[in-house]
Amino acid sequence: MSPAREAGLPLFERMTADIRHDWSLDELQATHDIPLLELVFRAASVHRQFHDPAEMQVSKLISIKTGACPEDCSYCAQSSRYSTGIDPAGLMDKDRVLEIAVRAREAGVSRVCLGAAWRSVRDGEQFDRVLEMVRSVTDLGLEVCCTLGMLSEDQARRLEHAGLYAYNHNVDSSAEFYETIITTRTYADRLETLANVRKTHLTMCSGGIIGLGETVLDRLKMLQTLSSIRPHPESVPINILSKVVGTPLAGQADVPVWEVIRMIATTRLVMPASDVRLTAGRVKLDQTAQALCFLAGANSIFSSETEFMLTKAVPSPSYDADRVLLEALGMRMREPFQHGQAVTVCG
Repeated sequence: MSPAREAGLPLFERMTADIRHDWSLDELQATHDIPLLELVFRAASVHRQFHDPAEMQVSKLISIKTGACPEDCSYCAQSSRYSTGIDPAGLMDKDRVLEIAVRAREAGVSRVCLGAAWRSVRDGEQFDRVLEMVRSVTDLGLEVCCTLGMLSEDQARRLEHAGLYAYNHNVDSSAEFYETIITTRTYADRLETLANVRKTHLTMCSGGIIGLGETVLDRLKMLQTLSSIRPHPESVPINILSKVVGTPLAGQADVPVWEVIRMIATTRLVMPASDVRLTAGRVKLDQTAQALCFLAGANSIFSSETEFMLTKAVPSPSYDADRVLLEALGMRMREPFQHGQAVTVCG
């Protein structure tokens, strides 16, 4: 019998976590390799120290500029280099964005994410239009996140002054594996954008994709990179590759559900105060698998009024389906501007 058991202490009381920025790869590997049910238990226990386990942050993603991206990200339907059936579209009108945002708010969504298929933000009329979108959606009482590609410190500050709540810029994978799937932008470019975000009061959303053909070590190196950021990204998306016909990664094998759950749980233990977001690819998981991910620490999802998240190439669960799932689990949607707070677990 363990010393804690001998002392009569409930096991969950030993599942404490500190905010750390110095995780070694050996520590990450040892954490990741804990037997799955024990790993989920530990992650669930730590999750309850930093977040309300009955609360789910729900976001809606709007593609405000679709397709014709000059980059060669091997997984992306919006790259101009691949034939994926995506019809390019220019920057969406603000009124159309507001219509979608209002419906999202009525469905219980707390954050609207505006995504543009750009390599980088360019000053000028289009960026000015995005800034006005940010102001208008924020005025609806919603958190606004943008994912617009690389941006400078000045551009990050302009977004901040417009009322932006979060900026998303994923690192995707390890620095070494990144070079095998993207050649038009470097890992250092990604980190520079994140550094520019950290120079403002914007919250940071940064994570990666599993199922690209990477190794477990690549996934752990990605977590090491993200956990070294001070403070940790407030939101860490864990995407499951959405295989798109026409892209170089269309033939990748599916990620086993146990690996998804293990990655969610490891992320929760490494970055305990961050929202861990189960994002692209969630539609592949049945309700039981999603519930296990939520138990393991995922407390943020994307939902949609249609069957698609960003484009018709990336399917998404609907508002109605997610409402049914959350109600069945006794969970509620988190209100805007209420980042998860530590809660006391009583035994």
